[in-house]
Amino acid sequence: MFHIVQHQPIRLLTRTSLPSTCLKLMLSRPVVFVQIWKSWFSSHPLVGNKNIILMGPPGAGKTTVGRIVGQKLDRPVIDIDDDVLETTWNMSVSEKLQDVGSEQFLEEEGKTLLKFSASGSVISLTGSNPMHAAGMQHVKKNGIVVYLDVPTAVILSRLQSMKVDRIVGQSPGVSLKDILQFRKQFYKRWHDIRVLCGGDTAAEVVAEKVLDAVKRYQNSELETFISTRSSSSERSMDKDSDKYFSDVVTEGLAPDGGLFVPERGLPKFTVGEWQSLIEATYIERAQVILERCIHPADIPASKLAEIIGTAYEENFTCSKIAPVRHLAGNQFLLELFHGPTASFKDFALQLVPRIFAYCIPRSCNYLVLVATSGDTGSAVLDGFSRLHDTDKQRIAVMNFFPEDGVSPIQKSQMIGCQTENAWSVGVKSDFDFCQTAIKQIFANSGYTGFLTVEYGTALAAANSINWARLLPQVVYHASAYLDLVHQGIIPFGSPVDVCIPTGNFGNILAALYAKMMGVPLRKCICASNENNVLTDFIRTGVYDLRERKLIPTSSPAVDILKSSNLERYLYAIAKEDGQLVTQLYNQLENQGHFQLGKDLLGKLQQDLVAGWCSEEDCLAAIHSVYSTTGYILDTHTAVAKVVADRLQDRSCPVIISSTAHYSKFAPAILRALRIAEINQNPVSQLHLLSSYSPLPPVHWRLLETLKKRANEDHQVCAADMSMLMSHIETLIQSHFM
Repeated sequence: MFHIVQHQPIRLLTRTSLPSTCLKLMLSRPVVFVQIWKSWFSSHPLVGNKNIILMGPPGAGKTTVGRIVGQKLDRPVIDIDDDVLETTWNMSVSEKLQDVGSEQFLEEEGKTLLKFSASGSVISLTGSNPMHAAGMQHVKKNGIVVYLDVPTAVILSRLQSMKVDRIVGQSPGVSLKDILQFRKQFYKRWHDIRVLCGGDTAAEVVAEKVLDAVKRYQNSELETFISTRSSSSERSMDKDSDKYFSDVVTEGLAPDGGLFVPERGLPKFTVGEWQSLIEATYIERAQVILERCIHPADIPASKLAEIIGTAYEENFTCSKIAPVRHLAGNQFLLELFHGPTASFKDFALQLVPRIFAYCIPRSCNYLVLVATSGDTGSAVLDGFSRLHDTDKQRIAVMNFFPEDGVSPIQKSQMIGCQTENAWSVGVKSDFDFCQTAIKQIFANSGYTGFLTVEYGTALAAANSINWARLLPQVVYHASAYLDLVHQGIIPFGSPVDVCIPTGNFGNILAALYAKMMGVPLRKCICASNENNVLTDFIRTGVYDLRERKLIPTSSPAVDILKSSNLERYLYAIAKEDGQLVTQLYNQLENQGHFQLGKDLLGKLQQDLVAGWCSEEDCLAAIHSVYSTTGYILDTHTAVAKVVADRLQDRSCPVIISSTAHYSKFAPAILRALRIAEINQNPVSQLHLLSSYSPLPPVHWRLLETLKKRANEDHQVCAADMSMLMSHIETLIQSHFM
């Protein structure tokens, strides 16, 4: 058996635990710092005797990077090719491959790996080691697997320069590119940490990134979340109540009424890291971005990959998931309606239920509350209905929506998506009441405590007040920019504007977060309908709900006056001043308005511009775009199109978020296109649309849902908190008791 034992355990460096003298030396005398680093690693056991295991395709630089990492840590370095396989076989790896062929080579390579043992070392795997499950399980038991993720085009170029024309698994008719693509599934399965490596990233830089990634992996306690209303003094005094990703997913709203945000901010990607994702698929981009935002202590990389794959591979009708298509001139549409319920909400709500089920403790039942202005409800119900039966037994969903404030098709869809553990309740009020009611229920510790004690049930939120709802939206904004680069529309680094129909500020906040993470977005254009409180706010800095009444429109998802996620953005630009945010929102709650100071308004206007669209202009835009291009915009996308036409200066591309499929809003589309008299029955409306042959097809899943459950009913209640609580208790009793 090949065996190496490391006599000095590895200790990973944390910034907070270094003495201040070391920090000064690190800045002023880098050579001395390297010596201190080595000494510090050898005397502070954090990783213990675990190995750092480098994994990746042939040509990823595992051997070179491994030597540099070993040198920095003063650890033994083991190259599986040179130090294990060739030593065991007494021949070169290429000779062995030629001698026994690919299939037998993999088996013998795996058996050799099973006999290998080491501790406290830096190990560079072969490109094919991950294809042998038993061998990888054996090696991984005592190590942290770091995936050097290099773009396939870069690997092919490197292999060509190294004159490598054959690797394990290649056969006649199978290209190197095909083999490299095939192997990605194994790297995805086994890695604990991913390090993105661009084509021109020096090995020394990659080694530093490996060390940084391992430090992050070992220090999950650094990735905490705080409330937008917490002060720095409160945070420093209350370290015992730290919240992590798993906590904020299950709790939803912070105890003080604020919204959870990462205490250390969002992860930043370098230009090279973003460029390495240009050739990637949507699912690959999602995996990389979400791995940076979710610590593996909360969800391991392999489990996250499984969740993402299940959410997007099986349930979206377009293979590109979120395709970007040219509309006209400098305008592009980001199509976000290819999910099962035909709106952008599916991106988060096919993912979040699976994340939620993974994160919650097994000892408690959960009731997920959601308020919707239209699209969220059916997306939540559909997402949670796809959980395993064992998860559905301990998770129920209650969806509150304005009974007369959504489109007939949206209402039918929500009713049709009800299951034994998921109910829809129509409320005789507007969305703002529904959302405020849920926040008040969460803030009522007496009531939530009663549910826990009496029924063993905790409450959770699935609205975009839940942090996990925002992360998948960051992905599609980043992916849209990368798609424009991939299509040759722009080089990476060129600015792009985005225009987003906005109500609760979640979708546009995700774009702003993508910008903070390094995506070269210039302006985020906030598009409102006649409920234009956000337009006025962005232009003047005054958020004023006095004298405002909600106006029902044909774009109901943005029929919102209180935009919850605006709070997160204000917290970010106010330099995380929780006291200021608390002051602003207390004033909004008590007096119905607040005003930003001049400096804060200036920061906001560096990122945002805003405009609004009338009902008449919305319908006219649908007709005009269809007449000139044959494309049908839904009502929300039409609002954004009108605002983009007015505000965008055409000096760069603008990506308009197409947030829903047009068939969800059939009456408005029929009116806009002047097709026929409108029948009130939702199924009839869809049939009329689908029978009009010049139109693109209606959303197949939407029609299927409405046909299947057209006659189902739902509960309706008054706009009264006690009535809502009564419905909550009824669902808990019927499902969990």
